[in-house]
Amino acid sequence: MSAPPWEENSGRATKDEAGTAAAEKDEAADRLLYNQPNARDLGGKMLSVDVEARGGADDEDTTVAPFLWKELWRFTGPGLLMSVAFLDPGNIEGDLQAGAIGGYSLLWLMMWATVVGLLIQLLSARLGVATGRHLAELCREEYPYWAGLLLWVMTEIALIGADIQEVIGSAIAINILSHGILPLWAGVLITACDCFVFLFLENYGVRKLEAVFAILIAMMALSFAWMFADTKPSGKELVIGLLVPKLSSKTIQQAVGVVGCVITPHNVFLHSALVQSRKIDPTKIGRVKEALRYFTIESSFALFVSFAINLFITAVFAVGFYGSKQAESVGLANAGQYLQEKYGGGLFPIFYIWGIGLLVAGQSSTIMGTYAGQFIMGGFLNLQLKKWLRSLISRSCAIVPTIIVAFVFRRSETALDALNEWLNVLQSMQIPFALIPLFTFVSKEQIMGVFKIGPNLERVVWTVTALVMVINGYVLLDFFLSVVNGLLSGVLACTGIAAYVAFILYLISYGSARPSSWFSLLLYERYNYAKN
Repeated sequence: MSAPPWEENSGRATKDEAGTAAAEKDEAADRLLYNQPNARDLGGKMLSVDVEARGGADDEDTTVAPFLWKELWRFTGPGLLMSVAFLDPGNIEGDLQAGAIGGYSLLWLMMWATVVGLLIQLLSARLGVATGRHLAELCREEYPYWAGLLLWVMTEIALIGADIQEVIGSAIAINILSHGILPLWAGVLITACDCFVFLFLENYGVRKLEAVFAILIAMMALSFAWMFADTKPSGKELVIGLLVPKLSSKTIQQAVGVVGCVITPHNVFLHSALVQSRKIDPTKIGRVKEALRYFTIESSFALFVSFAINLFITAVFAVGFYGSKQAESVGLANAGQYLQEKYGGGLFPIFYIWGIGLLVAGQSSTIMGTYAGQFIMGGFLNLQLKKWLRSLISRSCAIVPTIIVAFVFRRSETALDALNEWLNVLQSMQIPFALIPLFTFVSKEQIMGVFKIGPNLERVVWTVTALVMVINGYVLLDFFLSVVNGLLSGVLACTGIAAYVAFILYLISYGSARPSSWFSLLLYERYNYAKN
């Protein structure tokens, strides 16, 4: 039996033989890339696609190989899956309300929020590639048991809240496309089957799963681009909305919603796990740098596409409903009917286009919710469970409360809107419990090694955290002032807020006190300035 062509030969190979060996080596890499299943073993660790067959660098080699389109193709996929969270029904509702109430005025905020979201997701990818572990695993390993358990509870709450919105959005789309024949609860049950669809796709490998989601995103882009073309928005107003910051008192709530929709806690955890579908040895510095370069390119492209889709939706509702009497009442459930009344039938009725786009957004985001739930539960709890059982448990955590919601709120669009507001607040409250651990870990040399972020980027990310927490503070204050009545509810609310703030401060202080060091540096510089 002859040795594999990539093994060291006796030195007598001809140039043709060497070329054949190189070709077979590339073929082996492709074979590993496309046929390796992307499942989880019993320990919850991802079985990876091998991209090391290219002949990666030695451990001490920091040289980054030249850019190759073929290598970019091999790394393309995790960013597409991650970008689905930017296109879920919660984001779509935020987009349509921003357009209906604010017109084009919040497009600049949407653009910069997407840039911030990209920065966060790239740091999540950086963590996963450089350490070989995902964020939930690191939280379990780095924090005390009680803190890791509490972080898991907070993350699960955020995931359940997002899942309810996604499943309800998908159920609304099914109700729209069936002309009301299928009620909301039936749509929820149909959507619940995504768990089995996910398991089916997963068994065929990571590339098949990524290809399906690429098709779903393309369907969303086509649906909402069609609506965009039908409504003919003003190009001049679009450019002004993107370049000129505007914010008025009547659009503050929508502005907060736009920012909050971009940062989803479970997606931060998910991306650090998705990048491990490409087998990269974290001890090979050159290969890690190369992987980060390709992941940066593909994630940036994926979020550019998601931003374009969000822009289409906002522009459609800005053209149709800004300044109208329907602006305050438009939502996911009635948007299709409003669009039909406004724009009529045409070649393909906009009512159905809206329903198809919403259905694809809901189905794709719920499948990714199932995926994220597996990583979060497996990483925090280190459960030794089979794939189907872990999927079933994580799916049931969201489907059971969603079915209850569907039965309770099935006849009231106003009640669904109120529920959606509660869920947005709930998810917004959990954002610090994803960002603080992420930024803490990527700032620690003990965890990241040479891939620890620099001091300038560290200041940027902690500033982002501070801004998010200020926005959260506004949301919580506004929300509790509107719902808290009486002494008992006020005491309970204050107690809950105090515990919430105390846990955030604990997480910040536990992470080697990086923000404290920053503030100490600022105080020291000011002291020297005053002294001089």
